[in-house]
Amino acid sequence: MAQPGRASLKEQRYDRQLRLWGDHGQEALESAHVCVINATATGTEILKNLVLPGIGSFTIVDGNLVSGEDVGNNFFLQKSHIGQNRAQSATELLQELNNDVSGNFVEESPEKLLDNDPSFFNRFNLVVATQLPESTLLRLAELLWNSNIPLLVCRTYGLVGYMRVIIKEHTVVESHPDNMLEDLRLDKPFPELREHVQSYDLDHMDKKDHSHTPWIVIVAKYLTKWFNEKSDQLPKSYKEKEAFRQLIRQGILKNENGTPEDEENFEEAIKNVNTALNTTEIPRCIVEIFNDDCCINLTEQSPSFWILARAVKEFVANEGQGSLPVRGTIPDMIADSNKFIKLQNVYREKAKRDIAAVGNHAAKLLQSLGKAPESISERELKLFCSNSAFLRVVRCRSLSEEYGLNTFNKDEIISHMDNPDSELVLYLMLRAVDRFYKQHGRYPGVYNYQVEDDIGKLKSCLTGFLQEHGLSVVVKDDYVHELSCCTGGYQSHYRAVCNF
Repeated sequence: MAQPGRASLKEQRYDRQLRLWGDHGQEALESAHVCVINATATGTEILKNLVLPGIGSFTIVDGNLVSGEDVGNNFFLQKSHIGQNRAQSATELLQELNNDVSGNFVEESPEKLLDNDPSFFNRFNLVVATQLPESTLLRLAELLWNSNIPLLVCRTYGLVGYMRVIIKEHTVVESHPDNMLEDLRLDKPFPELREHVQSYDLDHMDKKDHSHTPWIVIVAKYLTKWFNEKSDQLPKSYKEKEAFRQLIRQGILKNENGTPEDEENFEEAIKNVNTALNTTEIPRCIVEIFNDDCCINLTEQSPSFWILARAVKEFVANEGQGSLPVRGTIPDMIADSNKFIKLQNVYREKAKRDIAAVGNHAAKLLQSLGKAPESISERELKLFCSNSAFLRVVRCRSLSEEYGLNTFNKDEIISHMDNPDSELVLYLMLRAVDRFYKQHGRYPGVYNYQVEDDIGKLKSCLTGFLQEHGLSVVVKDDYVHELSCCTGGYQSHYRAVCNF
């Protein structure tokens, strides 16, 4: 009996995040092993926000010893840790946040690991690199790029921060869009839905049944009337939608005095006109996925995402008649249980049939590729179909492309520099700070007595960087002064990372 209790306790602990990313997201988090390079204030702040929601395990790689400066800006290092290994010290305190998380540490510099055991980094689902010198970062980025392991580059200088995700391709099935509309298909009702709606006769119902008819049925019934009497197109403009709402209002029952009855289901139908009358179509981003070379030209190495995307594409061209698989869910509404369940089952059964059809296409594709049918699970198939309108593919440029003299985005940088206070100025300044570190072995502004000299040196580094990259842009001296006087490699823990 201990196991159910533990599951319940776990659900209570992670309730808020489960509402955000669901069971599958939590499972992905709990099965992940993340490597963080350098237990800086930035690194430990990132880990804190992974440990609290229950990351499976983490490993800190850091060969440095804890200094007084570390204790001054890092909540996960204490005065008693000074002189001890930074990775071990931070791991001990981070693990206290969540007993379900496994924490490990490696008392070596990333440079030594890259020299002696580069395959070490291939065991992780994600590598987070904080405050790495450019040369080390480029080596690490190339290794992870070739292994298709995501790299998150984080740098902070004072209150300025930089984050960059580097991955060849990252596919997303559950993107959790903010403004997700219900998949009701009222503009293109499938036969079972049309038959179900036709089974209702609103004109010959008693008051109880009339006031407990699901609003989806009400909208569908009056949409048919709209098509027959008003237009063969969905109401689109504000004027047309108001006319459609008025059409629904006319259907509300009236008492013996001619006063409209209080029928909440009809009010619910009127309220949902805007969202219920959305056009059933394939989003542009999904069309792009269907037309992607990875979807068209499958190989034995193709991930399940692309095989399923191709299966859905073939479904759309055949059984779907130009539409994606039905999602199979409806919102809560005012209705009696019997009517609601019957309507819910209409959508659910249609979704099951669509999933089965996509599964048949996927099975044929797997067979043609010489892959086992069980290489795509039933659960994965269902999840993919129910989210087929929200699929995303993220592709990044490699770090070597970003840093290469012949491959960096020169035109994009110049176009943003029309605004002298563009956030891209901060990117250029951080690149100049990296050059400063490479030349002087420290960050600008470490010592107060060197600030004036460091301003000139940092400006020289910036000028050299801009000239080397052929960038005829102007960076205000204010930014040079700010990063010379206020950084010194200092990291503010309470605002360790700023994404721009």
